[in-house]
Amino acid sequence: MGHRLSSIVTRTGDDGTTGLSDGSRIAKTAPLMEAIGTVDELNSVIGFAESLLDDTALCDALTTIQHDLFDLGGALSIPGREVLTEAHVTRLDLIVEDWNEDLPPLKEFILPGGLPATGALHMARTVCRRAERTLLAVDDPRTRLGCIYLNRLSDLLFVAARVSSGGQERAWQKGRSLP
Repeated sequence: MGHRLSSIVTRTGDDGTTGLSDGSRIAKTAPLMEAIGTVDELNSVIGFAESLLDDTALCDALTTIQHDLFDLGGALSIPGREVLTEAHVTRLDLIVEDWNEDLPPLKEFILPGGLPATGALHMARTVCRRAERTLLAVDDPRTRLGCIYLNRLSDLLFVAARVSSGGQERAWQKGRSLP
């Protein structure tokens, strides 16, 4: 790989704009930049969750997902480009199916938290839901598969949190907050 970033401090964004991969510039507050930034945030939160895990299968899947998210963010910065495919979505579906197979059926909602890795995966799930909403707000047909991918990914992150809990899930108790 060549030297892509020879200078980190460019000052070109000081005016509130940022450059896309084709050289065009858009406002940092544009819906597209909000989506790109939230996908980047999601990637970081997943990386943090992965750093807390000991489970090789979970770690390997999350690392692959991080590559997918980097590809998605990069594709969003290139007008007219879509990178994710139906195969990416299918891969997530198969992972969820495999991991969910050995989990007990849900009888109540699960409270986010518990073990550090479990809490981090629940945090990643909520950031993923926000990434999906921000990508939907871009309102561009080429983001359709990205939205579907993020929708499935939030399911995968929920199941990953369940797996990582080692059976130590905390069920929501209706009315517990009342005196």
